[in-house]
Amino acid sequence: MTARILCVEDNPQNMRLVRKILKRGGYTVLEAENGLSGVQIAEDERPDLILMDVNLPDIDGLEATKRIKAQSALHHIPIIALTANAMYGDEERCLAAGCDYYISKPFDKDQLLDMVTRFLTSKRESNSG
Repeated sequence: MTARILCVEDNPQNMRLVRKILKRGGYTVLEAENGLSGVQIAEDERPDLILMDVNLPDIDGLEATKRIKAQSALHHIPIIALTANAMYGDEERCLAAGCDYYISKPFDKDQLLDMVTRFLTSKRESNSG
C-alpha cells in the first residue's frame, strides 16, 4: 500500500515542488493550504506522515501540530516541519510544538525524500514489532 503524506503548505510553488518530489518517490499526496484545513484533513484521512509549513495564514504550523498531536488517534503520525525559519531557536520551537523533525527551506529534494523514507520505515517497524 502506498504511503499517504499530507503536505500543509500555503505557497503554491512550494506545494507543487513537494508534490512533484513525493509523487516521484511513489507516495500519495494529500494537500492543505492552511493550518485549520491541515488539522481537518489529518483527522479525516489519518495520513502516514505530515509535512507542515510553519508560516501559515490562519493558525501557524506549530499550533496545527499541537492540535494534531493532542488527539490520541493522531499523535503517532510523524510531523516534519518545513520552514523558512532558520534562526537560532526555530528548530527547538518546532520540536517543542510536537514536530518530529525540522527541515529548513530551501531544502534538497534528496534530503526530503530520505527523511520521509526514514520516518515511514521506522513507523512501519514500530507498528509491526
